[in-house]
Amino acid sequence: MKIGLALSGGGAKGIAHAGVIKALKERNIQISKISGTSAGALIGVLYAAGLEDEVIYDFFKSSNLFSPSKFAFGQPGFIKSNVFMNHLNSFIPQDSFESLSIPLVVTATDLNNASSKVFDKGELYLPILASAAFPGVFTPVNIGNNTYVDGGVLNNFPIDLLDDCDFKIGSYVNKIEILDRKMKHSYDVAGRAYSINQYHRDAAKFHQADLLIEPDNLHKYGLFSLRSLREIFTIGYDTACKVLDQSSLIK
Repeated sequence: MKIGLALSGGGAKGIAHAGVIKALKERNIQISKISGTSAGALIGVLYAAGLEDEVIYDFFKSSNLFSPSKFAFGQPGFIKSNVFMNHLNSFIPQDSFESLSIPLVVTATDLNNASSKVFDKGELYLPILASAAFPGVFTPVNIGNNTYVDGGVLNNFPIDLLDDCDFKIGSYVNKIEILDRKMKHSYDVAGRAYSINQYHRDAAKFHQADLLIEPDNLHKYGLFSLRSLREIFTIGYDTACKVLDQSSLIK
């Protein structure tokens, strides 16, 4: 049976996917294909390259995201995306999709053509960086003649890219909570509205997953909660264990 794994975007919350991967490995569930967007693309490529879950965790922990050397001055973003090329290379030596142990497909958003672009062959580093280039924070990534940003703009939960799989597992880290408090600031309202819109677009594809892993307790973490990576990892792992142990996939 060909099992596919779809990994959503989610910033720092994406490290929960590494916890999901740990739970899958402990149960000897072999993944045949991975699709990922944004943080899911980063987790996906590290897993596809054969790295263990703790090494994936170390990749994020050692990224030194907000080092002054990474700041982008006079560019359309606060942090330079291309400076992470060396960081990727230190974990994945070969710059090609074909070098991966598990087939991987990732999405990025093409600003020129206003469309979603799928990458699954050829050079690896730039498509991964493009998929994770959150607009306004990371600088866009140029590939060929086109400019790309975060794949989550148009496809934040790329389970639709696993249609050739017999069984599809979705790992989704952007569940929104029921709000029981008043919002005091305009940016809170704007952020809440954006999250609601994204969640409902993503949830429209949940039915495509034969098994959905969606942790409940990640809403309190932000896109850049880098100090909470271990907590987020553990939430992903604990949720995956519960869902998998109740699944017919294990039985």
